[in-house]
Amino acid sequence: VMDDPMGVGETMNLTRSYTGTAFSMYSHTGTHIDALNHFGIHGKIWNGFEADKHLGDRGWNVTGIEKFPPLIARGVLIDVAGAKGMDMLPDSYRVTRQDLKDALARQQVKLQQGDIVLIRTGRMRLFEQPKAYMANPPGMGLDAARFLVEDSGAMIVGADNLSFETFPSEVSDDYVPLHTYLLAQQGAPIIELVALDELARDKVYEFAFIGGPLKIRGGDAAPLRPVALPVRP
Repeated sequence: VMDDPMGVGETMNLTRSYTGTAFSMYSHTGTHIDALNHFGIHGKIWNGFEADKHLGDRGWNVTGIEKFPPLIARGVLIDVAGAKGMDMLPDSYRVTRQDLKDALARQQVKLQQGDIVLIRTGRMRLFEQPKAYMANPPGMGLDAARFLVEDSGAMIVGADNLSFETFPSEVSDDYVPLHTYLLAQQGAPIIELVALDELARDKVYEFAFIGGPLKIRGGDAAPLRPVALPVRP
């Protein structure tokens, strides 16, 4: 038997220990960001890319999460639940354009081009109860998403619920219309399952957002650890 060139073995193990961990997880587990290839519409994802030409055997060759740069931008929290005097919006509540405007006015905050905008529904208070958290969550309506992206210029949007939008769908032939609208038509990534209660508690509505998704080649999403640095005392 040949000696291990690194000297690894029983003698070494008496004085040196080693720990290693393997990970296996769905790309949309926990706080994560959706890449632009996550959903398509009429056979095409963002930028008109078709699967026949751009989908490889290990994921997409275009728009994968590894293409994302570090995310550094002005972050804005819109506390819709707080603006309504609620700890959490009701089940299946669909956030409207007016809800967003009312919350922004209450917070005395205006959206700017290139913002990362995060919506608080209050759903995170049920996060430790998976069935309750996932069942009939409140979420964004399609017109509210248009207000954020088309009218206000948000670069990325996100929320503290499971799927950003709520159900049932507002569109008869699309079960996730906000995902196809934002990702495939507007090129606006979506952050989901974001913990926003502490920011809301401290009334931190504007902050420097810093986050870096894992660079999974061809990936449709990746875990994200967002950091909010308040810009005001």
